[in-house]
Amino acid sequence: MTSNVSGTSPLDRDRLSRTLAEFAPRTVEPDGRRAASVVLAVMRDAAGGYVLPLTMRPGSMRAHAGQFALPGGSVDPGETAADAARRELAEELGVAVTPSEVLGRLDDYVTRSGFVITPFVVWTDQRIEDAEPNPAEVHTVFAVTPDELDVDPRFARIEQSPRPVIQWPFRGHLVHAPTGAVIHQFREVALHGRHTRVDEYEQPVFAWR
Repeated sequence: MTSNVSGTSPLDRDRLSRTLAEFAPRTVEPDGRRAASVVLAVMRDAAGGYVLPLTMRPGSMRAHAGQFALPGGSVDPGETAADAARRELAEELGVAVTPSEVLGRLDDYVTRSGFVITPFVVWTDQRIEDAEPNPAEVHTVFAVTPDELDVDPRFARIEQSPRPVIQWPFRGHLVHAPTGAVIHQFREVALHGRHTRVDEYEQPVFAWR
């Protein structure tokens, strides 16, 4: 597991809180787009290690079926983005967190499909094995370890855009933006304290719809 010289994991709650407090996230005005939130939830596994839940969407879903995703969804009217993140985590994985367990946020990411996604980082003592995935929204839950997070992304070029398509390698797959971009920024900020920006990274064409 990635750690500092004293043996404390970067995903320890106190250390992660300090790291996020030092990061100044970029915000984007919706400007006609829909607001959405996603959640990077730091949890424990049965062995006591830190993990991050990543889901695969069911193949029957209308949008982005069968794709990797972080828990999340649209912000409802009258709801804050942080509250939407907590609600979606509870609805998709049965993991309830309080406002005090929201440690911070990362940069807004504008999608080709018309969303402004705000990623929130939360920390909970609940074990990932105790999560209760909603089968209507979650086909599989992966427990991503710090070592799996801490890998360099790949970049691809496409004819349709001058921006590079980011690809995060995960268990034999390549996870694209927005999920891949958000996870890459979390790796940079949380594990290494590098304030890396990801808004210049492109999505693959199949995700533009």
